[in-house]
Amino acid sequence: MTALFGRNLSLRSVAALAGALLVLTPSVLRGSSQPIRARQAMVVSQDQLASEVGAAVMREGGNAIDAAVATAFALAVTYPTAGNIGGGGFLVYRPATGEPVAYDFREVAPSRSYPTMFMAGGEYDRGLHHNSHVAVGVPGTVAGLHLAWSDHGTLPWERLLAPAIALARDGFDVSDPLARSLAGVLPRMADYPVSVAQFSNAGKPYRAGDTLRQSELADTLTRIAEQGPPGFYEGVTAELIAQEMAANGGLITQADLAAYRAIRRAPIRGAYRGHEILSMPPISSGGTALIEMLNILEGYDLARLGAGSAATTHLLIEAMRRAYADRAQHLGDPAFNADIPIDQLISKEYAETLRETIDLERASVSSPSSFEWPTEGDETTHLSTVDADRNAVSLTYTLEQGYGSKITVPGAGFLLNNEMGDFNPAPGMTTDSGLIGTGPNLAEPGKRMLSSMTPTIVARDGELLMVTGSPGGRTIINTVLLTLVNVIDFGMNIQEAVDAPRLHHQWLPDQTRYERWGVSPDTLAILRARGHQMVETRVQGAVSAIFYDAENDQLEGAEDRRRTSAAVGF
Repeated sequence: MTALFGRNLSLRSVAALAGALLVLTPSVLRGSSQPIRARQAMVVSQDQLASEVGAAVMREGGNAIDAAVATAFALAVTYPTAGNIGGGGFLVYRPATGEPVAYDFREVAPSRSYPTMFMAGGEYDRGLHHNSHVAVGVPGTVAGLHLAWSDHGTLPWERLLAPAIALARDGFDVSDPLARSLAGVLPRMADYPVSVAQFSNAGKPYRAGDTLRQSELADTLTRIAEQGPPGFYEGVTAELIAQEMAANGGLITQADLAAYRAIRRAPIRGAYRGHEILSMPPISSGGTALIEMLNILEGYDLARLGAGSAATTHLLIEAMRRAYADRAQHLGDPAFNADIPIDQLISKEYAETLRETIDLERASVSSPSSFEWPTEGDETTHLSTVDADRNAVSLTYTLEQGYGSKITVPGAGFLLNNEMGDFNPAPGMTTDSGLIGTGPNLAEPGKRMLSSMTPTIVARDGELLMVTGSPGGRTIINTVLLTLVNVIDFGMNIQEAVDAPRLHHQWLPDQTRYERWGVSPDTLAILRARGHQMVETRVQGAVSAIFYDAENDQLEGAEDRRRTSAAVGF
């Protein structure tokens, strides 16, 4: 027998020692993923430089709103696949004292939009719907960030944009993930020479360590810093956007830009096992579907069934299936759909009726005559901030697909979204996958397209507990759901909850996607025997989450290793 710890031991002795170790130190063998911890403040985003920008703002005395605004503008420079000023999103704010508020800065359809605008010669044109100037909605990011700052910010607006301007003008070192991302998107930018010029090194892909400078973006950010929203929605920038639209068949006009307004909304509220859930109301479907699923699951003892068990996974899938069916049938822009039954969808009574339809031993069947929605891009981004006073921000925003429409505004240096692709393609239109043109989400002038973004804040006993959100298109809602369940039901710390395997069911197509190695072969066999169609996928989402440990007055940030992620605190 070879030496162990400097001693020659027999096989029997080694076995005895191993048994003793198993008895004496089980915590070592269980292992644990540890979060990033900080006492004062924390920022978690998908980019290191942007998170550092937000943390620096709070070191100077700025609050969670200030940090979120500065981080978001920095991401528009350093994380161009989803960080943006040419897109839109949602922000949920929970102050340490006072009422929470949600900010809706989703893009809107231009004034010349109409329900059948994505048809060409009587046929659906997917390229027009997703990959053209017609696919660009009126951007909302600048207006939304400014509205949140004007209500709650403490540092000067110009100070919050200064880091982003410097990063754009002076440049920053391209990381390996960004170099790979830019190299991958360049072929899809081939039709837009301005984009190729901005995001390549003289036509060649950037390499890790190269410096990426964006002088025209710096000029645009400077106008926003000096003038606020008029620096984007009026004047030079608005003229440049309108010129690009007019020259290429796009619909956005200067009048559309001048008319854009972000909206304050009351957050949607739910309760789950004694926890308060604050999330985004429509036009996001995220909060409504999240609370509906939590209400369904509250009727089962998930902690007893166990994390990752076939029984728990079955219930998660069935809750997802029902909430996504309701999402497709009912949800749209409340300004155009006054009869959305939100109170019913998030009620405990409705959840009870849905539980009655769940067979604990057999998968339900999603009917192809039911509801589906357009494809949503996965390349959204999320950030979470908490300050020293425990004010909290959950912010998700996007260009839709990675790098949006791939169209960079000449002379302005920023990418435009392709969010019009989130509208249904045409009234009553049906495809083999079950896509139909339900009325609540058809394109109309000034209408906001349905979204899955789910910025969420959780409180317990009146105190902040958790801030979370994720990118991932239609998977976002389920990613947030699983993170909450992992913490509340299974007692995971926030890093363990983020690391845990994920799965996704969206009603149609009738299949469950699960992360590679995320479900054991035995569990898969049980689920398939129950009728679930299980499909392996690579990764799902990229959560940026913060947990507040009130007992120790400590913040815990979770980095999602599925993609780039950075938690920075002090």
